[in-house]
Amino acid sequence: MAAAAMAGGAIDRSLVLKNLCKEYTRGKPVLRDVSIGFAGKGVTAIIGPSGTGKSTLIRCVNRLVEPTGGQILFMGQDLARLRGTALRAARRRIGMVFQEYNLVERLSAIENVLCGRLGYVPPWRAWLRKFPQADVDMAFELLEAVGLADRARQRADALSGGQRQRIGIARALMQRPDLLLADEPTSSLDPKTSVEIMELMRDLCARRDIPVIVNIHNVELAKRFAQRMIGMSAGEVVFDGGPGELRDEHLKQIYGGEAWL
Repeated sequence: MAAAAMAGGAIDRSLVLKNLCKEYTRGKPVLRDVSIGFAGKGVTAIIGPSGTGKSTLIRCVNRLVEPTGGQILFMGQDLARLRGTALRAARRRIGMVFQEYNLVERLSAIENVLCGRLGYVPPWRAWLRKFPQADVDMAFELLEAVGLADRARQRADALSGGQRQRIGIARALMQRPDLLLADEPTSSLDPKTSVEIMELMRDLCARRDIPVIVNIHNVELAKRFAQRMIGMSAGEVVFDGGPGELRDEHLKQIYGGEAWL
């Protein structure tokens, strides 16, 4: 189905989860009937302890993890029901930034960025690395935007962690996505680089009107960059509000206990 449009012709990039469930082991739910909507703009941060379902929720959206039940409504489609060609087409509209970068180590920075167009070019072009000139130009523009134009020909395995994550962001934006998902994008980085990565995602996506949903452990970093915070505990949403609304009592409910505060 064509992308849903709002009044005035603007694209509706909102995402709605209805009764989303996931069980890796039968009878042991990781996501418990999660129903929540995400606006088609800005940065939404999902916080919560390890094992509470944050990464599973993110990965269910783009079907890297198969949901056990429920609906994932995005741009006029239920992503949970898609298969084959329809699923591949939907995934092209959803960019992903990974915790461990997921770059092809032997390829150069520019080649890794161009991997964001693999869903749009024939396999033989990808194999021969013969991308259309417009794609090559865009890849160089994105490298410039993430501050790595001078590293375009450098292999990925020669880059630092922060540089690799910048390449990961550029690759995701190379898809021209309608939604960006980020799964713990700063957990392997030092504090300064973590701030820089969050700034890049926020600013580059804001310029392109791309909503961002980020799963993140660092609560203060989330509060600094997100317009909305979602707290999860034991597979359920237990907090939903702005950064200024998040209080110690909410954090106790999300993470348990209070000695760590």
